[in-house]
Amino acid sequence: MKRKLHIFVLAVLTALLITDRAYAMHISEGILPFNWAAFWFAVALPFVAWGLKRMKALSEADLSFKPLIGLMAAIVFVISLMPIPVPTAGTCSHPGGTAIPAILVGPSISVLVAGVALLIQALFFAHGGLSTWGADVVSMGVMGAFVGLGVFRLLRKMNAGLGVSAFFAGLFSDWAIYFTTSVELASGIRGDEPFWPLFSKILIAFVPTQLPLGVVEGAMTAGMVTLLYKRRADLLVKLGVIKQEQAGGAV
Repeated sequence: MKRKLHIFVLAVLTALLITDRAYAMHISEGILPFNWAAFWFAVALPFVAWGLKRMKALSEADLSFKPLIGLMAAIVFVISLMPIPVPTAGTCSHPGGTAIPAILVGPSISVLVAGVALLIQALFFAHGGLSTWGADVVSMGVMGAFVGLGVFRLLRKMNAGLGVSAFFAGLFSDWAIYFTTSVELASGIRGDEPFWPLFSKILIAFVPTQLPLGVVEGAMTAGMVTLLYKRRADLLVKLGVIKQEQAGGAV
């Protein structure tokens, strides 16, 4: 299974790298004024630091954890590099992918891998920007991870199936990312204008692409989790996603 996942990641990366033009961005460079860019950096950095601390602790306890984090980072990098431009919002729609690592390795690690993916995209692919890195980490990393994991755990407590819980985790994680992005954009570019009318316009601009993309991300999240359940249920037990007695049950 691990080999198949590696082949999938490499294939998608190759397809992306040979594309003639790239239109993708998160919040593009220069969109946010300095004070707002600095504010979102201040919000994002403690979460990234928490992720680094958590990764160090888990890696010391289990040497196999770092390769898993690397695989999660590759998955988030690839998924979030699939854009649909939304010119009216000054950014683009794309899956976030952070619900998957949030479910499997926890939200702090998910924020960390999102931060790494966003930094590489800003530096080498002109997707997003360095000044807006903090805002993008907050929307895609923090909100995407915590909302996704929260929905997943809530549904599991309600005895929903593993696949159903993962689907809605991906769905609401995706929508939370774009809700937060709308807040960030409206706050930063509104000037003297009132916040709510601009926020509503930006949010509505995302709707035509993000509603169906949320469903796609839900399907991807459910597919990944159920694939692991069918092939490596022991790994899900080890990661605390399911209990030992659930390893042989229905998804």
